[in-house]
Amino acid sequence: MGEGAGGVLTFAEQRDGEIHPVSYEILGKGGELADKLGVELSTVLLTGGGSQPDELIYRGAEKVYLYESSIFGSPNEIAFKGNIVDLISEVNPEIFLIGATNFGRSLAPRIAASLETGLTADCTDLKIDEDGRFVQIRPAFSGNVLAHIMTSSRPRISTVRYGEFEEPERDEGRGGEVIRRNVLEGGNEDPKIMEVSEGEEVRLEDAEIVISGGRGLRDPSDFDLLEKLADLLGGEVGSSRPLVDDGWIDRSHQVGYSGKRVKPRIYIACGISGAPQHLAGMKESDFIIAINSDPSAPIFDVADYGIVGDLYGVIPEFLKGLREGVDCLEE
Repeated sequence: MGEGAGGVLTFAEQRDGEIHPVSYEILGKGGELADKLGVELSTVLLTGGGSQPDELIYRGAEKVYLYESSIFGSPNEIAFKGNIVDLISEVNPEIFLIGATNFGRSLAPRIAASLETGLTADCTDLKIDEDGRFVQIRPAFSGNVLAHIMTSSRPRISTVRYGEFEEPERDEGRGGEVIRRNVLEGGNEDPKIMEVSEGEEVRLEDAEIVISGGRGLRDPSDFDLLEKLADLLGGEVGSSRPLVDDGWIDRSHQVGYSGKRVKPRIYIACGISGAPQHLAGMKESDFIIAINSDPSAPIFDVADYGIVGDLYGVIPEFLKGLREGVDCLEE
């Protein structure tokens, strides 16, 4: 990055007193980048209470910039943006990393626009090349290629997908500095949060088994059939985008390029044809089972085990066999 390169700064997202795991993942990757550049790794934590700055130091941060105020108790992007932009303008980092959560994806472009700098979204890898340049890597064309992006403006801002990097090991022996910052309260332009409506808490990215439904389902209530299978296997229910767009299931269940990228031990695709956008979100699963009545469906090209048949006949047989196996074990 050349002479005078600044440090690496990350955003520690917190909700209800808990730091989101992606915050630790980008700390780990940020530490690798900082080591290669020979610069400092720091993070910024804006919290409405129950702050855990020491936890970020245990995971590798050398400095934690801490903002504490009730205004950070709700997802107010304007308040977060104002304080983070003020910090970045002062400490002048070379790289700023944000987790690509729903909130992070909304916050990052506001920060980038205020700083008049570049933003690369939904990165799956980050590296420093042999010439010391920061390279941001993300899927393009529905995951068929990986784009390598370098931006000339500063700071370089990237959002990073959850589950792409390993969390750094926790070490209570690590030393670091917590720097308390004065909070910019904002003004009349701040939005007023009238109500926070909590949607379903679905962590598909963490599930070891995912059972997803597609156009092969006939009715929204038929997700109940997939839910029964998921309950027996200890998994979660996913969906292709068309059913989410039709309002059959909450968007938190969407698997695909514009949804969530999952890598479970077992992925069962039920009535999903296998459009490239969906495959981009699940093709790295350890073991893929496809159920589809069309033998030419593209999903079979990536499946480890394919069943050509009607899911309304196949899944009940699955359930019957699983229940019989459970009964035998209980006897």
